[in-house]
Amino acid sequence: MKLDPKYDDYDFPTTAPEAKPGHPGHTTEQQDAQVFQLRTMLEQAGYTERLDTLTMLRFLRARKFNVEHSKKMFVDCENWRKDFGGVGVDELTRTFDYPEKAKVFEYYPQYYHKTDKDGRPLYVEQLGKIDLKKMYQITTGERMLQNLVVEYEKMADPRLPACSRKAGQLLETSCTIMDLKGVGISSAPSVYGYLQQASAISQNYYPERLGKLYIINAPWGFAGVFSVVKRFLDPVTVAKIHVLGSGYEKELLTQVPKENLPKQFGGDCECDGGCMLSDAGPWQDPQWAKTPKWAKKGKDDDAVENKPENQLGEGVEGEESKGEAAPAAEGAKEGETAPAAA
Repeated sequence: MKLDPKYDDYDFPTTAPEAKPGHPGHTTEQQDAQVFQLRTMLEQAGYTERLDTLTMLRFLRARKFNVEHSKKMFVDCENWRKDFGGVGVDELTRTFDYPEKAKVFEYYPQYYHKTDKDGRPLYVEQLGKIDLKKMYQITTGERMLQNLVVEYEKMADPRLPACSRKAGQLLETSCTIMDLKGVGISSAPSVYGYLQQASAISQNYYPERLGKLYIINAPWGFAGVFSVVKRFLDPVTVAKIHVLGSGYEKELLTQVPKENLPKQFGGDCECDGGCMLSDAGPWQDPQWAKTPKWAKKGKDDDAVENKPENQLGEGVEGEESKGEAAPAAEGAKEGETAPAAA
């Protein structure tokens, strides 16, 4: 894949495993030109971050390589990132603390856990356990969405880069298990608002992140409803979705190694303290994991802000250089997240 050192600073493989049109390492000259065109348009509009090639390709694929539509999607995303959570996505990712996580998971488990057979992060949601009334005694809908966004950012870095290093090829998506066991019609209205917000964030601001989706324990009649809904979905998306009933184990295990699948879903894994809180995966293995770029950017910024002016090349001489450090340099660059390279 053609990389531009001005924008592309990757420390993991950058060629997609499958030769699909528009995917990294498998682009046409026209698509390469569209990457350049989109990036140029965004720079002219004043954007300087997240202009790397992998990100440009994800937004282009999400809009069928219509450059104008991709530009609008990117601009909308950047505007959202600037204000989300009151501090912006970049700062939120560095500073967010979720001490109520274990209690929230009693009513709505949603977690990353190891990988599927393609090496992608495995993401699990158990919708049947949702009890928003009890959850909102522990946390707020706003904090739940903030946690969702922070986990999306952590999927982009460090999870996917670590998985890519281990697999020896670029991985940009996750494999999702959505468990509907216990979901009833009566509980649907109470969770619809939150799920609608969560889906909008995923669809609008984190494009091209879904690899496969297994909907398991689907209740009677769900498949019929889905057959109607999928007529309105993109065929590429439909091909990623597998609707399974209670006898899902055989098909699920064709995609997820038994040793990686939590025991409650027919696998063998029983992490100490429970799989849902372990965050086990290559991103925890020193052989594959590296400090996420958004964390390093934050540390670099702190260093610049706390550095005396004479160390920044301002050249304070004589007695003025002794004693208290000079004021931090003005205009120290604010932290940035890593490009959404995965």
